[in-house]
Amino acid sequence: MYRKDKSIQMKSSASALYNNLSVLPITDKSLTYFSVVHGNTVNMVSASADGLNFSHRQLQSKEGSVTVSSSLIMQASWCVLPTRVLLVLTSQKGIQMYESDGSIMVYWHALDALETPPAQAVFARGIAPARGQYICVGTSSGLVLVFDIPAKGTNITLAEVLAEHREPITDIASDSATDKDSAADLVTADDSGALCVWKCGGGEEFKLLNKISAYGVSCSSVKLWNGVIAAAYGTGQIRVFDAATGALNVEVDAHARWIYTLDIAPESGKLLSGAEDSFIQIWQLSRSDCGTIEVEHCHSECVTDTQICGARFCDPQGGSFAVTGYDLGEIIRYVQM
Repeated sequence: MYRKDKSIQMKSSASALYNNLSVLPITDKSLTYFSVVHGNTVNMVSASADGLNFSHRQLQSKEGSVTVSSSLIMQASWCVLPTRVLLVLTSQKGIQMYESDGSIMVYWHALDALETPPAQAVFARGIAPARGQYICVGTSSGLVLVFDIPAKGTNITLAEVLAEHREPITDIASDSATDKDSAADLVTADDSGALCVWKCGGGEEFKLLNKISAYGVSCSSVKLWNGVIAAAYGTGQIRVFDAATGALNVEVDAHARWIYTLDIAPESGKLLSGAEDSFIQIWQLSRSDCGTIEVEHCHSECVTDTQICGARFCDPQGGSFAVTGYDLGEIIRYVQM
């Protein structure tokens, strides 16, 4: 069971975007960073462990070093790599990478509108670290850009482009479990509901492990944990697949309306889902003795009259979580009782 904790006020409200919340715990400083997108701005808040002290920063969409007021930001997410942490922003113009506190932009990648068919929107969306040194970012053309990140400095390079999807990328996830010998390293999702499962080969290139067919509705959010894929759809369903085979193990009618966000606590296997129906649901993922994947419902929380667009666990065990909602000027927090 969870109870409501002290909320965090933001400078502006949350836009109605998939996965519109990112959380970065800074355990050695007893701080937690939160980021929420509103229009062309990212609201960043650092909160002390006791919930009494807050620090705010706002980042705006840029093209190189020039602020672009008309370019909407699609997502902001922290990518934790073994040697550094970067804050990655995706927008209609390109991809920005910052130091974790948002103080310095270390890389800018422009999206080429000429490669996109006429009358089709251009944007980047879907962010995940992968295999230690990479950050993967999806695009509206269905491409997944794989960036090679050095241990320090700005010498970031585009190492590879994964061109398996035919629809805009909606979300990307890497395996959050501590076991690095997992069945898959990366899963990518698109607007048609198709999933691609990737493994980083010995030559440091990503190879397609399997492709999970589309279900006729967008897959808005996806997570990968311990060889288990959890995918959320516009039907309000969560489907759980085996990453090694792509086989569907569990299908859950989780919400009454479109699911906007999923998260997994890596140390416990708790799965969190949030949707337009104002509900947060918490589930427990596990494997039976015979290897099949099981899902158990643990907790429900209603955020009254709120279209939930972001929800994240605030610690690796899943002992607390935070929620954002469309047009809501605060981050609502819950802690385990």
